[in-house]
Amino acid sequence: MKKVMLIFPPEWVPTAPYLALPSLAAVLRQNGIETILKDINVEMFDHFFTPGFLLFVKSKIEARLKALIQKENEEGLSQEDTELKIMLNDYQYIDLDHHISKVGVAKKIMRGPEFYEIEKAEWALNAFREVMEYISVCYYPASINFYPIESNLNVYRPWVSEDLLKAPHDRNVNVYADICRQLVLRSIKKEEPDVVGISIGTPVQLMAGITFATLIKAAYPNIHVTVGGNIITRLKDEFAKKPHFFGKVFDSMITYEGEHSLVWLVEALSGKRKMSEVSNLIYKDEVGNMHVNDTYQEKVTELPPPDFDGMPWEKYFSPEKLVPYLGTRGCYWGKCTFCDHGAGYIDQFRAKHADQIVDELEYLKNKLNAKHFLFTDESFPPALFIKLPPLMVERGLDIYWTTLIRFESQLLEPEMWDMAHKSGCRSLYYGLESANERIIKLVKKDTDIEAAKINLQQAKRVGIWSHVMCFYGFPSETEAEAEDTRRFLLDNQDMIPSVEMYFFVLYKNAPVMFQKDEYKIQVKEIPEHDLALDFYYTPESGQTTEEAMTRYENFYRDDFDPWALRINAREHVLLYITHFGTSDLPHLYVKNSSGSEEFQLPPKKCWDTR
Repeated sequence: MKKVMLIFPPEWVPTAPYLALPSLAAVLRQNGIETILKDINVEMFDHFFTPGFLLFVKSKIEARLKALIQKENEEGLSQEDTELKIMLNDYQYIDLDHHISKVGVAKKIMRGPEFYEIEKAEWALNAFREVMEYISVCYYPASINFYPIESNLNVYRPWVSEDLLKAPHDRNVNVYADICRQLVLRSIKKEEPDVVGISIGTPVQLMAGITFATLIKAAYPNIHVTVGGNIITRLKDEFAKKPHFFGKVFDSMITYEGEHSLVWLVEALSGKRKMSEVSNLIYKDEVGNMHVNDTYQEKVTELPPPDFDGMPWEKYFSPEKLVPYLGTRGCYWGKCTFCDHGAGYIDQFRAKHADQIVDELEYLKNKLNAKHFLFTDESFPPALFIKLPPLMVERGLDIYWTTLIRFESQLLEPEMWDMAHKSGCRSLYYGLESANERIIKLVKKDTDIEAAKINLQQAKRVGIWSHVMCFYGFPSETEAEAEDTRRFLLDNQDMIPSVEMYFFVLYKNAPVMFQKDEYKIQVKEIPEHDLALDFYYTPESGQTTEEAMTRYENFYRDDFDPWALRINAREHVLLYITHFGTSDLPHLYVKNSSGSEEFQLPPKKCWDTR
């Protein structure tokens, strides 16, 4: 049987594994297929903060500066090139050894017990961000960031297919091309896989994923490269109309869920079945004809637990293992008009049995020696929130967990909140979206605001951290209606430890996109943006998109200070809660940090004159 390498490309939060590769690996290995896992996302961030890569960056800056000086002597420079030359020259004189030392210490802090000293953790994150600024200069005009800010190549747009084809060959701007050459191609040379699968689960991974696929095909044309993941599924119709991608960028696409489809693909490539028999597969045959095979939906109760063997646990930017786990697929609610997550599934919702979930959590806890679990369900069903904790307590799992959840009228009884906390629930991430009754009905969230307050009250009472997510600007929302959401957050601030505010984005596969007339919006489609996942639009009434964005910016400028945290990743917040045994953590807030002394590196030895 053929050997498979699975790759998770940048960028994602590098605090814990993403579940895609372990889920695929479990079924591949169950079927006797040798599988190598490469989380290039976390390996990239780890690699960024090494002496070798930073010296490589220094040499690239010197080379770009030398090329500009030569160009200036031969033909002169544009204003933009002149500014770039000045910037590159300035960055030649930074104390790189000092920054290399800082990020070395920073990695140890984030992966060890000093992480729980907030001044040190905050210092470490800032040390990473300083170095990311240096790396960005090297790849200018790209902006390369450490989380929570997304990187952007700027001159290449992932929603334009022609840009995706060009970007892999740009050695000046595309940092992912260098990462591919330094991490991915070297691993392929060592492991010699027959099949490479690249999982592209989020929009910000598309550029890196396509870059990797293109360069792998160029270096190893005999390797079958297949791409999959939620974003590939959302763009399946568009890519199926672009046969020039097949064979040049990748050989096939696996849409929807990929566990068994990937097994069947390996079997087909091994001559054990026909390619036409591989469900969820899109491919081009030998004579150039495109094929879109039938679809298959996984039976979640029959799937094995995820297999994390081969994941680089030591490289995640957390002091303890944080294990992702999925008990359901799809969303039990499945009605929200703004949400496009359902496009990743054939049907909306399936769930494992509660006792099966407990069995698998116990298995993973023991196998991985881990106590922290991240339920990555689209939205944790209230039935599971009620049924699962007593089983977890009865089994004596002794774990901590967090999840995404809706405000629910079914979750009002104090006893069930006591049990949730007893089972290890320590933080919940709520999608409120809006606190205005008319908008709640329009988005079909059906949130009962009074029930939401009770949920928050009970969570605070038992010591569960509540994070609330909202947005401004749903079509026809007025300023006054948006103010209702703002007031809800401000008025209930004592029960809401953390907040995220967004502005409404019109997604390609959201129900509102298919009901443009009903919601009275005019959508602007730009033909060049042939892989767009979201669209510009103009509402007939209510706030304009610009007004909603301004309100969003004003919220962070005027209202956000009470919620500003010194660490932002939800995984890190969970670790702080469990470490200190409380969700009351005033020292995590920026507003309480002014009196504390900032952590500093020890002074240099007296003979070190750098």
